[in-house]
Amino acid sequence: MTPNTGFGWILGAAIVAGLGLFGYQLSNAAVTFKEYERSVTVKGLAEREYQADIVIWPLQFTVADNQLESLYQTLESNTHKIREFLVDAGIEKSAISYSTPIITDKSAQQYGGDMPVKYRYTASQTVTVYTDKINNVRAVMNNISQLGKQGIVFSGDYYQAQTEYLFTRLNEVKPEMIEEATKKAREVAEKFAKDSDSQLGKIKRASQGQFTIGHRDKNNPHIKKIRVVSTVTYYLSD
Repeated sequence: MTPNTGFGWILGAAIVAGLGLFGYQLSNAAVTFKEYERSVTVKGLAEREYQADIVIWPLQFTVADNQLESLYQTLESNTHKIREFLVDAGIEKSAISYSTPIITDKSAQQYGGDMPVKYRYTASQTVTVYTDKINNVRAVMNNISQLGKQGIVFSGDYYQAQTEYLFTRLNEVKPEMIEEATKKAREVAEKFAKDSDSQLGKIKRASQGQFTIGHRDKNNPHIKKIRVVSTVTYYLSD
């Protein structure tokens, strides 16, 4: 073996040994990094109930007649009766609005053939109450039969005539609910860490869930259930 050949073997062996050491160090670093990346993801739920602060109450009524002039007179008369009823019950005039009447001429319709109709014209109109006096409105709703006794026919089964209750103060309650949801998430994470003989570390990642607003139940749509879920990932260590 020549001196140059011997030197080449020594250099090759050194390179191989160096690469092996470097690979071991990388392996160690990967294990350490993996251990540092140990984490747990938990969710915290916050739920609260609030009364709605706005009510939208549409009172849609219908009339029928064979004479267009008398049809409009009945519309005006019924609208006046409803307005007076609401104002007498304590609802402010500024909270009451009126839609444009929708008139249907059955004789002008293409379908229906030659079937005779009792009334040529039918009309519907909506009187809407928009107010924050929810308790007052709910009390008035219980007495709506008084208008029925005056000959007013309400069409409450229509989708557009359904009462709506709104909760508009979400921004006011958000901070406390997020804080509560985050606190509950941490309680779950601490329990997990304790059960797994680990230590709970700092927050790795957190996300606020979407706020949802729904009825508490179908019989109390004026009471809203607000909920939010926060998702938080914590580091774990031994």
